[in-house]
Amino acid sequence: MRIFVDTSAFLAIIDGDDRFHPLALRFWEQQLSGSAVLLTSNYVVLETTALIQNRLGLEAVSVFHEEVLPVIYQEWINPDLHQKAVMALLAARRRDVSLVDYTSFVLMRHLGIRTAFTFDLHFAEQGFETLPLR
Repeated sequence: MRIFVDTSAFLAIIDGDDRFHPLALRFWEQQLSGSAVLLTSNYVVLETTALIQNRLGLEAVSVFHEEVLPVIYQEWINPDLHQKAVMALLAARRRDVSLVDYTSFVLMRHLGIRTAFTFDLHFAEQGFETLPLR
């Protein structure tokens, strides 16, 4: 199974004070020891890096880039996927869903991925299965 990893999951893995940290860490370790293929996008990596740097500092950024990302496959958002995400963002007319989220939705549909490791309810709103179950 292929699982898309969202910013909220990465933050919960890295930040010991995150309310989902124990659940995220347990799920992360299960996936690493299983057969799931974990992937994310370069946009999610950028967003996550900025948030970790702001909230936790550069040492946490180093952990993210040196210990977490090496086991994740990264898909790059190309201009066509970016444009589709911008169009979806503008069509939705919602301020509470980011362009990065829309790029994730567009990419997941493009790749045929139905499952996301996330704590962001917008993925379920878009029809994706979200894990871990809370």
